Amino acid sequence: MDHAELTTEQVLKRDIPWETYMTTKLITGTCLQLLRRYDKRSESHRSQLLDDDGPAYVQVFVGILRDIFKEETVEYVLALIDEMLAANPKRARLFHDGTIVDKDIYEPFLRLLWKGNWFIQEKSCKILALIVSARPKPQDGTVTNGEASNSKRKITTIDDVLKGLVEWLCAQLKKPSHPSRGIPTAVNCLATLLKEPVVRSSFVQLDGVKLLVPLISPASTQQSIQLLYETCLCIWLLSYYEPAIEYLATSRTLPRLIEVVKSSTKEKVVRVVVLTLRNLLSKGTFGAQMVDLGLPQMVQSLKAQAWSDEDLLEGLNQLEEGLKDNIKKLSSFDKYKQEVLLGHLDWSPMHKDPIFWRENVTNFEENDFQVLFCCLPKISIRLFA
Repeated sequence: MDHAELTTEQVLKRDIPWETYMTTKLITGTCLQLLRRYDKRSESHRSQLLDDDGPAYVQVFVGILRDIFKEETVEYVLALIDEMLAANPKRARLFHDGTIVDKDIYEPFLRLLWKGNWFIQEKSCKILALIVSARPKPQDGTVTNGEASNSKRKITTIDDVLKGLVEWLCAQLKKPSHPSRGIPTAVNCLATLLKEPVVRSSFVQLDGVKLLVPLISPASTQQSIQLLYETCLCIWLLSYYEPAIEYLATSRTLPRLIEVVKSSTKEKVVRVVVLTLRNLLSKGTFGAQMVDLGLPQMVQSLKAQAWSDEDLLEGLNQLEEGLKDNIKKLSSFDKYKQEVLLGHLDWSPMHKDPIFWRENVTNFEENDFQVLFCCLPKISIRLFA
């Protein structure tokens, strides 16, 4: 069978010769006993074993991935871990239990990202993203990756892991290992990992932002909607990071986001785009661009729809107020006067706002109608062109 199309269920139907591995001393007798209790058992039975002795099973699984290189066995153990975490993602914390303090839990998954077939790569990526995210943070007083303070053996550091993960994810976005699942898998993991400041930094340094931007486009199928949502979630997370904002400002990110929010009916997609636009509104020239792209009218249209998400409703209100402030700034007479005198007059929001003309009609009389006489040639050109 094509390893790229393997499923967890298919892999778990295999019979793995655990006794042979014990005979050849690739696993211990204790490992064999634990595996016999766990393997091919019901979900409720396995769940109870993990509740009672979870760290011991994690140590067995990681040990097998470290010491055994037979592809079928590696796939099988990854499927066991994937199944364990899919049933309860909080079990990722088991990998950081103090009883496995001397074990390098990250190294096998990081190595398999680059050396395995697609099934192995995909499972390693998803598992690694989960266990990295579940790690105790430094302020908890724990040591990352269970590295003992007196350990002389080199342990894979969290920086090694995050750097390796980001490199692999960017490689998938550029040239996916699997034609249909490579990019969705990479974006899914990024949506989890970009919460980490160090990941945002590495991702931007590797020029990863430009790989995400083409994925921001209206979607129709359930699969493409999920990919769009997770892509926009990544952009939202990056909108909190200044170096990423600098790239977003020079790309077609904003028109793409506005096109998505204009055409999407999926509430979670609209919410994450609106929250992203709210974050970008006060940055650089984003506010002026949003006004030029017709976002104020779009926000009014969105507010008229029956949304139930409170974050979305609050985001729309904040976006509306922010856009009003931007229109006021853009519509100031001083800015208009400066554009006219410099010969940069253009058909911007201030020219379309009736309030601007009502409030500033007397200002045109200043200096013997200087502004009016300067802009007349432009107006004539527009009228008779």
